[in-house]
Amino acid sequence: MSEQNEASLQLYDEKCKNLLKEPEIRFAGIINKEGNLVVGGFKEGLIPYENDETKLQAFYNFVSKASIRKEFDKSLGPINYIAARRDKAVLVSFPFPISQILLLISAEPSINIENLAKKIVEIFTNVK
Repeated sequence: MSEQNEASLQLYDEKCKNLLKEPEIRFAGIINKEGNLVVGGFKEGLIPYENDETKLQAFYNFVSKASIRKEFDKSLGPINYIAARRDKAVLVSFPFPISQILLLISAEPSINIENLAKKIVEIFTNVK
């Protein structure tokens, strides 16, 4: 792994840890294009729901396919994020097209998705 990639991963890890300080966020992680978690994870001390990790992987597979589709980018613009609200959790992914990774968030159902998206943009602006 190059020194620049290592530095980027460390920065992403710090930002994910920063997100996990938010009371409603359960999981914050960076997923690479192969579908592997490279940094981040569940909030320390949190007991994941049964099969949480499997569900996050399935959600990643779904959003990664949706995120790489470009047929509407010219008319509607690129995807900023994809969100799924469930009874027990909200799942939100933010594609970083240049680096071909995704930020995946799992949060409590009470979270305001728009406010979360604004916070993500603030935290991750200028990260390469």
